[in-house]
Amino acid sequence: MRANAASNPPEVPNPLEGSTTPEVSNPPEIREPAHAPVAHVVRGGIIEGVHHGSVVVLAADGSVQFQAGDIEAAFYPRSALKPLQAVGLLRAGLPPLDDEALALAAASHSGDERHLATARRMLAAAGLTDDALRNVPDLPYGPAERDEWLRRGLGPTRLTQNCSGKHAAMLLTVLARGWQPDTYLDPDHPLQREIAATVEDLTGQRIARVTVDGCGAPLFAVSLHGLTRAAARLGTAAADTHEGRVAHAMRTHPEMVSGADRDTARLVRAVPGLLAKDGFEGVQIAALPDGRAVGVKIADGADRARMPVTAAALARCGVDPGVLADFATTPVIGGGAPVGALRAAGALSMPVSAPASAPASASPCNSVP
Repeated sequence: MRANAASNPPEVPNPLEGSTTPEVSNPPEIREPAHAPVAHVVRGGIIEGVHHGSVVVLAADGSVQFQAGDIEAAFYPRSALKPLQAVGLLRAGLPPLDDEALALAAASHSGDERHLATARRMLAAAGLTDDALRNVPDLPYGPAERDEWLRRGLGPTRLTQNCSGKHAAMLLTVLARGWQPDTYLDPDHPLQREIAATVEDLTGQRIARVTVDGCGAPLFAVSLHGLTRAAARLGTAAADTHEGRVAHAMRTHPEMVSGADRDTARLVRAVPGLLAKDGFEGVQIAALPDGRAVGVKIADGADRARMPVTAAALARCGVDPGVLADFATTPVIGGGAPVGALRAAGALSMPVSAPASAPASASPCNSVP
């Protein structure tokens, strides 16, 4: 979830406790994850900082090709769970949407006018306005979109909150099924129970715990391995399946899943056939059409380490390091000029050259001061 979450959100019972969802393993263990060093911040030739985390790389046959850290501990995927939730909505009866709207249902959008117009259109199809949404009001997530919103003297709204597409799709599904719309965020609501069943099916494991995400929706704890396994299932799904529909929408409209200039959208455009979704607290999944997939969790939640580690993991999948070069390092800035880089560490290190100078768009969002 790309919104600011309330501190210490309450835990709620697992809505599927005692369920009989077939072919899933026991829930992952709830424990302190044994993360490993995955990225170095290098300034002037000295390692200034170390980011710990966990990484898993799956081969096309689903076997673990590489792992670092703790890929089996329970964790919260945050917004990286949204593609699975979108599949759950389709399985639960989400009315037909075009690809742009379906991509927005799986999005942590930046809040540009195209995002807002699509969310309004989704709601209008059911005769609703954004007043029907139950997500937490927020400013647009994208820095440029947020600055423009504030320049216009506008404040937080439910529509501009980055999860409004997911919530609009939830409402459409609830109304199509004749369920109670006012309580659609309750973990015991029929909608959330069906989404939870989908998460268990796609990850192949029981949900370890249910809490509340930043936007107010139920959030399910799985393992990084399970989440990555689910990404691979979406990545390889036939076009006429619910999983395939979500994957196609996300691949063809990555700008709707995040924003035109966001790193995950740029990565999808750079790597043919890639399906990718980021999540708050340093989470990233990415899957290729042949089943190769990666999952990343940065222990301290630092977003700056997420993409360099993801690029290194994709290189281990066999993606051309040259294609990944723009994502493999983040410049470390000193006195307004590059003096080092943040890059993947240890076994994840990539054989690519860091840019000779910071990109023209270098900012606090894509550089390390």
